Amino acid sequence: MTDGGGPDDLLAHLARISRGDGSELEKVVRETLDHFSETVEQFVARRHAELQAEELRNDAIWERIGAELRARRFAAPPLTARQIRRLVYG
Repeated sequence: MTDGGGPDDLLAHLARISRGDGSELEKVVRETLDHFSETVEQFVARRHAELQAEELRNDAIWERIGAELRARRFAAPPLTARQIRRLVYG
């Protein structure tokens, strides 16, 4: 990545093993890093909005978000439905 702070070794590796050009690979790496840099709070807010758009009820949303948090790469403590609800509504 051009700012000097990016994972140049990852970009070089992806260039060797894929057919993507430099700008495509840089975009993929940037998008991936952005995705995985999300905080627990950001993730919960985003997923709550997405699941509400699917017309799920909050009880189902709390359960789903709790399960998804356990599978995510950030180290999130186990959250109860009440704790997830408080992250959304404050």
